[in-house]
Amino acid sequence: MVSPLNIIEPTLNNETGHCFSFISSLCLAARDKPLVIWCGSGSKFSLPSRHVLIKRFFHRKMRRLQAIWLYRKLLGTREQIFISTAGRTDLLLLDLVSRGTIAPNQVFLFIHWFKASPGKRAQLKKIARRHPEIIIFSPTASVCEEFRSAGFTQTRLVPYPITPREADSATLIPQGFRHILFAGAARQDKGFSEVVDLVAQLERTGEKIPVTLQVSADHYSKYDERTRKDITRLDSCGYPYLIKISETLQHSDYRELFLGAICLQLYSQQDFADRISGVTLDALNAGSPVVTLAETWIARIVAEFEAGVVIASPEPEAVLAALKHIREHYDFYRNNAVRAGSELQRRNSAEYLYKELTA
Repeated sequence: MVSPLNIIEPTLNNETGHCFSFISSLCLAARDKPLVIWCGSGSKFSLPSRHVLIKRFFHRKMRRLQAIWLYRKLLGTREQIFISTAGRTDLLLLDLVSRGTIAPNQVFLFIHWFKASPGKRAQLKKIARRHPEIIIFSPTASVCEEFRSAGFTQTRLVPYPITPREADSATLIPQGFRHILFAGAARQDKGFSEVVDLVAQLERTGEKIPVTLQVSADHYSKYDERTRKDITRLDSCGYPYLIKISETLQHSDYRELFLGAICLQLYSQQDFADRISGVTLDALNAGSPVVTLAETWIARIVAEFEAGVVIASPEPEAVLAALKHIREHYDFYRNNAVRAGSELQRRNSAEYLYKELTA
């Protein structure tokens, strides 16, 4: 009997967000490999494989304690463990519960990004000395270098999986401009304040450009004070061509948002200098041009394919000028975005991650 791969994703609760597209892409790549998905206790979703066992396990407030129990249990079975949205805390917990050295090819962590500090680096070096067989994956070279420098010699650069594009996708059908789109989490590092500034500018100048923003009501209690004030400011500005999406969207509805869109990604230049954006992959996969800030991973991808406009600063006037330029030449930028999405289907296929997990 083939031993299963245990995928740990405590934040997976439904078909929204990038953890679902990440896991579903990996399930497709795994084909007949038995997988066990450890996810949120009240999760509601389906995955594209008959060989997946879904374990609805994690409660949000207890997930660290539950992770301690689960890691100890799985390490004892010698089954493979893949933590798909991993961080330093997961390494600390694995070190805490392990009884001796972790076995080769048993534990894999996908580190999407890492904010380094002297204290964190010292912790990583201690764990690497005790557990040299832990395998680290990351989609960015800077994160790989941090972990290699700490002593994790089995650190590998692995592309972030992109959602497979269906052969009959609506992306492939020419689509005119519909709206400006801000997709994903309303966060400060994702430029939400600057997006609200833009909407206020559109109202002041009497523009009639449709705007759609994702602002999840479910996450309101998790927002910081500045983001709450931005949401209040957004509601009070009175722009009549604004649609604010507060409800949780199914994955198909989320993907449809990008059709005919210009995707606004005014992400922090410091935080996203070498950090992958799943929203960028979604946008280009759907043929949506992108407006973003210079000196980021997003900007490099957009510039490579001329799949949008890269600007130097997020002032509303500069953002609006970029948006109007793309709208006036929408077919050109949309076609380039489709081409970028096709290339990223190759570069960021989940097949690469699956091969690393089974090497």
